[in-house]
Amino acid sequence: MARNMRLVCCPRNNHQTRLERQDASWNATQSIAVQHPVSLAINMDDSDVIVTFQTFVAVFSDFLIVAIHTILYERDIYPRDSFLSAKKYNYSVRQSRHPKVCQWITDAVDAVQTELLKGTVDRVALVIYSALDMPLERFVFDLSRFPFVPKEYHFTPMSRTTDDGEDVAVLPRVDLEEQMRATMSRLSSCRSRLKPLPENCTFTLAIELRDNTSPPIGHPQPWIPVQPDLRNTNPEAAKNNSRTTPLRSVAAGDMVFETWIEEAKAKLDPA
Repeated sequence: MARNMRLVCCPRNNHQTRLERQDASWNATQSIAVQHPVSLAINMDDSDVIVTFQTFVAVFSDFLIVAIHTILYERDIYPRDSFLSAKKYNYSVRQSRHPKVCQWITDAVDAVQTELLKGTVDRVALVIYSALDMPLERFVFDLSRFPFVPKEYHFTPMSRTTDDGEDVAVLPRVDLEEQMRATMSRLSSCRSRLKPLPENCTFTLAIELRDNTSPPIGHPQPWIPVQPDLRNTNPEAAKNNSRTTPLRSVAAGDMVFETWIEEAKAKLDPA
């Protein structure tokens, strides 16, 4: 799997830009050599950690890595015996044992993290495609309520106060872990709420940029432009072309985001 990516821009119906991680299409029929697992990133057990914006973004990135592994397992993108059991947020999760899959996920989330630190990301989505390259499902993480912090303050301790002037935790550890655990529980049970996928599906990771933000530049570039998939510029047409299943809203201090699943009509009602 190629690690370098190139940039492309594609306007959405709300004038945002959606970018896609290049070369994410790992085929489910590829042979998988089971290897020892990689560790699942940041440990949230340290209640004394000073929260900076860099820490804040890293905590979400850590969650995203676990979520992607979980989705790939639940949607049978790879054989189930190629995953092992792991523990995160005091909850049993699944993790791929294929080193290249693990590395691709890590690299993709690192690219997302770079854009999150710039404050440009509105949504992140894991998109699952059919063997004919038709989008079937999108697992969406709406980050539009994430704070924006200028680069020069990325390592400055964040603070949060109530309307009464009382200092409160930016990332309340117990509350955050509980809500992350609840979100993982919902992801882990999505199989029972979704129609099965066809064989030989592939996947990719996409981001949608906020209004009035510039697409990432530089070389090599980890993002390429993509065409609209489950969306439609006509709201009524969009309603008829996809089905949305809410998963979970997370609101723990400044960590506020929503998750849902979009299923395409091509999957729900194949011709």
